[in-house]
Amino acid sequence: MKIEELVPETLIATERFDLRPIRASDSGLVGLYAGDERVARFTSSIPHPMPPGTAEAFIARVMDLEHPEDVWVLDGTRIGGGEVMGLIGLTRMDRSQSEIGYWIAPAYWNSGLASAAVMALLDANPQESSTIFASVFQDNASSARVLTNCGFRYLGDAESFSVARKATVPTWTYSRTV
Repeated sequence: MKIEELVPETLIATERFDLRPIRASDSGLVGLYAGDERVARFTSSIPHPMPPGTAEAFIARVMDLEHPEDVWVLDGTRIGGGEVMGLIGLTRMDRSQSEIGYWIAPAYWNSGLASAAVMALLDANPQESSTIFASVFQDNASSARVLTNCGFRYLGDAESFSVARKATVPTWTYSRTV
């Protein structure tokens, strides 16, 4: 049995795209977009430059049955859009809480896709979370706006290590009750 057959299929349809579970065939586009320095530098975990096999290893990890993170691809093919326009994920935490993270391919920046994906995931609440947390680097005002536009409340400042930047970066932390 292939691992794709073991991963639960949770499709979340929106007007502009589908949020569908990630699959092994997404590795090329995920590697292309996540390997872009403009994307990697606003995440804590994506290296830049991205070593060969990084996208495949990430996909294999999140497709593992014991994974703590669920990842969806923003897939616009149903309406003639791109197959991979970005990723959004939820990482399970204690006490019915999750942490949301996302990135959008640069070609789709400033198009409202991030806000639409966050709202779709909040509305679907596939992990049945009571509270969802998020953090963004303080030099990423666009992602901060996405969160506040989606009803997240500012909790405070913190910091996180960015693999791409090879440095600790100040962050803003947010939460939302679902």
